[in-house]
Amino acid sequence: MENRIRCVGGRRQYSKHSRRLFLIACFTLLVILATVFSIFKGTLHFSLPDALAVLTGNCPDRLTRHILLNVRLPRTLVAALVGLNMGIAGALLQGLLRNPLASPNIIGANSGAGLAAVIVMCILPGNIKMLPPAAFLGALLAGMIIYTLSRREGSSSNVTIILAGVALSALFTAFTSAIMILHSDELGITYTWLVGSLTGRGWPYFSIIWPYSLLGALAAVYLSPRINLFMLGEEVGKNLGLSIEVSRFFIIINASILAGSAVSVAGTIGFIGIVAPHLARMMIGNDYRYLIFLSGILGSLLLVMSDTLARTLFQPLEIPVGIITATLGAPFFFFLLYQKRSSLLSS
Repeated sequence: MENRIRCVGGRRQYSKHSRRLFLIACFTLLVILATVFSIFKGTLHFSLPDALAVLTGNCPDRLTRHILLNVRLPRTLVAALVGLNMGIAGALLQGLLRNPLASPNIIGANSGAGLAAVIVMCILPGNIKMLPPAAFLGALLAGMIIYTLSRREGSSSNVTIILAGVALSALFTAFTSAIMILHSDELGITYTWLVGSLTGRGWPYFSIIWPYSLLGALAAVYLSPRINLFMLGEEVGKNLGLSIEVSRFFIIINASILAGSAVSVAGTIGFIGIVAPHLARMMIGNDYRYLIFLSGILGSLLLVMSDTLARTLFQPLEIPVGIITATLGAPFFFFLLYQKRSSLLSS
């Protein structure tokens, strides 16, 4: 009888594992298809034979080759990596705080990166190449401040992270607004960047973000078993051998690195860090060994699709992709709030 129960339990576990891997594979394929569609779709439409001719070096049209290889391909790859980073960063923070509404905004990463970028654009306009590293350092600084404050609160550190993140974001946003007002001649550039845009993101931007995406994703996979323990509660995690402070430090820093690198090349694009992890959780549950992968994949899919809409919805005009993500993400965010409120009322 005992062997039979073990066999049934093992089959269920294997079935759940297979289902999760199948979903990850399916959405990976969707990302590839969305990427191909994004490269073909635009003010100028291209066909599959055009793309094959470019890839094989048999395309005589320089304009076609330039648009596909140097404009749309790098921009789409940057969108995929930015979405990947934001999705994984959101998943890390939701697991750490045990809050499905957490996102990189909650630790001030976006506002810290935005402040640093505006300082470069307005005060140091002749050093515009410093914008990506400055934004990255701004997000990392915000994460370090939040971690330092959380160490002072013991068991209530999760509440401290949320409150300190809200306060720090408000402070950074106020400084950003003040700088923009004092340098109103740069208002158009700074506003577009703060809304979030992928316009003109070529191979140099891809070169900036891919190392952070690779290292951050690998670190997130390594941290995923620790986040599973965080989901059980800090006391349970301690009893199971989890080093709470060390794990919290690496999770916050890794989330800041992922979010900061994304913001440094695309601006402050919102909602991806909330929506992608929550959609992944609805499909495969709370096991972060799988959730990390699907959150990043869904983040890539959402942003690639949103950028395609931003480029094609009002052709030949292009709108910032941050407007599309906000338009699509806000209703989903309200749904999450309603769902959370309903669960509280029912309990």
